[in-house]
Amino acid sequence: MNYNVEVLLENHEAFVTFLNTSLREFNNEHSAYHKEIRKEGAVQPLNVIVSNDGQWIGGLTAEVYWDWLEINKFWFSKEYRRQGLGEKLLFQAEATAIKMGAKKALLTTYDFQARSFYEARGYVVVGEIKDYPPGSSYFTMVKHLV
Repeated sequence: MNYNVEVLLENHEAFVTFLNTSLREFNNEHSAYHKEIRKEGAVQPLNVIVSNDGQWIGGLTAEVYWDWLEINKFWFSKEYRRQGLGEKLLFQAEATAIKMGAKKALLTTYDFQARSFYEARGYVVVGEIKDYPPGSSYFTMVKHLV
């Protein structure tokens, strides 16, 4: 077998596109769920925006697919934290996702972020990467919605 190995220390968009396309094709061939999710409308966006006097103060971005709510980003301005807004927003997103067909929720967080907040609202740690970043842990958390 004759091949060449090249190490690049900069972005290479064409190569990234090649790998993404190849992996997508492999997943489509081996998983009906992956193939189905590529169809128009299969991934349903869910954004909950909180504003005050026309200014965004926080919110949540998520997607619903495979009967899951996947929470991607969740943040509030410092002065609005610890007032119950986060819990209200999370429960509103979960209730909306249930109406969209979600049965479970998934998110990731660091130990310096909101692990205890999520645990207090029914999320369970299902995975931990220790020392990522150094001195911290990265958690995957899940909650059964229905």
